[in-house]
Amino acid sequence: MFILEEQRYIQEDLERLEQAIADRVRDEPKHIRDRLNRDHEVAQLLDQIQSQSKALLGIYKDENGSRAKEIQQIGSGDPYEQFYKQVEDIRSHHARYPNEQAENSEQRYRSRPDDIDMPSIVDNIFSGEEAYGRFFDLNSTYDAYLNLPNVKRANYLQFLEIFDHFTPGQGGLKRADKMTDQYFSYVGGLADYLEGFMRRTRPLEDVDKILSSFDEEFDAQWQKDEVEGWQSSTPANRSADNLSTPDAVWCADCEKEFKNQNVYQNHLKGRKHIKAAEQRQARQNESAGDSAGASTVSALRLKERAIAQREDRVKRLASAMTTERGDTRVNVERKQGMTERERQQELENLFNSTEHQRQHAGDGEDDENDEDDKIYNPLKLPPGWDGKPIPYWLYRLHGLGVELTCEICGNYVYMGRRSFDKHFNEARHIYGLKCLGITNTALFRDITGIDEALRLWEKIQKTEKKAKVDEGSVVQMEDGEGNVMPEKVYYDLQKQGLL
Repeated sequence: MFILEEQRYIQEDLERLEQAIADRVRDEPKHIRDRLNRDHEVAQLLDQIQSQSKALLGIYKDENGSRAKEIQQIGSGDPYEQFYKQVEDIRSHHARYPNEQAENSEQRYRSRPDDIDMPSIVDNIFSGEEAYGRFFDLNSTYDAYLNLPNVKRANYLQFLEIFDHFTPGQGGLKRADKMTDQYFSYVGGLADYLEGFMRRTRPLEDVDKILSSFDEEFDAQWQKDEVEGWQSSTPANRSADNLSTPDAVWCADCEKEFKNQNVYQNHLKGRKHIKAAEQRQARQNESAGDSAGASTVSALRLKERAIAQREDRVKRLASAMTTERGDTRVNVERKQGMTERERQQELENLFNSTEHQRQHAGDGEDDENDEDDKIYNPLKLPPGWDGKPIPYWLYRLHGLGVELTCEICGNYVYMGRRSFDKHFNEARHIYGLKCLGITNTALFRDITGIDEALRLWEKIQKTEKKAKVDEGSVVQMEDGEGNVMPEKVYYDLQKQGLL
């Protein structure tokens, strides 16, 4: 292709791309699947515009001089001679390839008709749990979280609340527990998922620019040593204002609170404290410019910076997607009261809703659909499998408005008697009983108080100890006829003269 013809072709293609974007922006689909698919198509067209514009700028720069040479050939000689030469080249090309189909440029960037059943862009980039970008799907990340050492046990609903809390006071791990490859991989995977989720749900935003601003703010905080939980030297009284009691003592090395001075003194002799104190001293030596062991300390500080940067990105991305996070918590809580059949039915309804809207497009039913979308729920009833509020009699039947608290489970609140009765056989309640030293958990049903459980367990142990007879401690006596009996019975019979 000649240089000028390629230039004309690119300019025509740019106009078609702009028209295709205008055609897509003109319409506003109602379903989230169609809106996301439109945004991804517009993003692809914008990328194509940038690619074609770069190629066009390269032609105009004409670094090798081929464009100027071609213009000179057209201007200096007979223009018709060049024209017929190009026509001859075109004819010879089609003579060699007679069956080659010509491309219709007008159809290249047109939007797909609604009646064509073809998979869209968003059908392959979202999982069923994500529901086309409405909810997070952190199940694999939650499994990685449970496998971390010394982590706080939590269910999936609680994990959605605390996955961006990294300081020990807010449920996160201690600084020493974070310096493992397993935790580094976990927090990195969490940050990558949130970044990928933002790119998939917001294709028209400049996500790279947003992430660059996050990195710049983190670098500024790191230079000032203001990153929470990752200061190079932690003051001894950093948490003195947040202690639970006046007699409590804060350990700056372990970042942990102790009830009184005696407990704190005993803690100073432990191996964990000694190791934490050595690591803190190493960080202080680095900040003071100590040359001894500088390479080891610098490598440790670089790893701390990498972990802290990933944690900071997770917190900022979660803060930027608070709506999706809140919707995810509501969706998970709603699905916990559903059966497997209801979940499958809801998933099928989600995939078929777009097809239903396409079949009824242009039939004058838009107003009716708008009225159906507005659900009247003044009593704030939980939604059922179909997305509509459950009947009020069913709400009262299951007692979903009653809050029942279990102290053994860490004051966890259960909504309704059904879920409350069910939780006595769940892992959270059994784990809480084992933490109290109770092994026979079957006898502690309907007991939710810690003091009540401890009193009952103490009573059971005393009863079992009293009923247990140690046969080795009983002295056996034998009379003249060979009858064996306990010592007390033997002396009683002897006093009565019956032997």
